[in-house]
Amino acid sequence: MIYTLIIHASPVQHQAPETALRFARALLEAGHTLHRVFFYRDGVFNANDLASGAADEPSLPSDWLALAQEHRLDLVVCIAAAIRRGVLDSNEAKRYDKHQSNLAQGFELSGLGQLVEASILSDRVITFGGRG
Repeated sequence: MIYTLIIHASPVQHQAPETALRFARALLEAGHTLHRVFFYRDGVFNANDLASGAADEPSLPSDWLALAQEHRLDLVVCIAAAIRRGVLDSNEAKRYDKHQSNLAQGFELSGLGQLVEASILSDRVITFGGRG
């Protein structure tokens, strides 16, 4: 089965991003395919390379990157949500005249078209941290 995951929540305010990571590992171990992980709304904070947690807490950007490298996953961050929240790659930092970028390595800024395409190609789309 082919899955796409959508993460709406910040890793510092919600358990959903860590649960999504565990779910992703489990479905890959079970032999399923993870087509794309899409970070939307406050979920874009999962791709902030400047965020630093306590030493005994998981580093979600690093953990997502490790999983993505191992399984050749597509980690897409909604560009509109990211820019509003100050998560920028080097191109967007220049475009908005900011002094630095902070998009973690392995994550890609892109539009909602990537989410639509992933939804079409996936058997299941699972949302984590969505508002009810």
